[in-house]
Amino acid sequence: MAKKAQPAKKKSSSKGIHRNGIVKLVLRVLKLAIIIFVGASLFGVLLYRFVNPPVTWLMIQRGFERKGRGLDWKIDKQWADFDEIADPMKRAAVAAEDQTFLENHGFDFHAIEKAIEKNSKSKKLIGGSTITQQTAKNVFLWPGRSFVRKGLEAWFTVLIEAFWSKKRIMEVYLNVIEMGDGIYGIEAASQAYFHIPASKLTKRQSAAIAVIFPSPLRWSATNPTRYLKHRQYLILKNMRRLGPLEF
Repeated sequence: MAKKAQPAKKKSSSKGIHRNGIVKLVLRVLKLAIIIFVGASLFGVLLYRFVNPPVTWLMIQRGFERKGRGLDWKIDKQWADFDEIADPMKRAAVAAEDQTFLENHGFDFHAIEKAIEKNSKSKKLIGGSTITQQTAKNVFLWPGRSFVRKGLEAWFTVLIEAFWSKKRIMEVYLNVIEMGDGIYGIEAASQAYFHIPASKLTKRQSAAIAVIFPSPLRWSATNPTRYLKHRQYLILKNMRRLGPLEF
């Protein structure tokens, strides 16, 4: 009886060794994937610290959406360096989107808490993203909503805050954000809406553009609704309260 039991033990032992081998292989692959991801994301963030992002996933998606509607492919964008953007536009962006931009480290936990509270009482989702978070998702991620994407957004936000200056974050943000149908960046928006360069934008014009940031395909900077006019008034009020920004 003992001799007959021996082969079963050997078979069971070989299965255990095989299983352990698979587990080790999976762990090695996972470790390699993490190393590649961390290295690639660090490289991308460091690259765009000095090189201007040429295109984003959202621009490409919107281009295909236009083609699907039978329209021409359109990605209207012109890069404007930080000093070529009017100061009121920078203040309008901060006043409208992230009033603690210069003080926070990429996350405004008070705004996030307020957004969660409002979302629990309303069907309409309200975001609590900072300018850095918006820059992270615009430059490095695909459009959409998911926990995976939100986690990646947080990761890239930490990297951007670590390796970019606030000045660079604002510059990239205002150059890649969607500002109309096929219109991206403040220079293209300034030309499209007011027929002037971004360096010449006034306070009211800057506030009018900042108003449409949350929904640039539905709202217009030159044909605002009563709601948008009220929002523009509030942004102008916040701009006066903020005063000059020290980048």
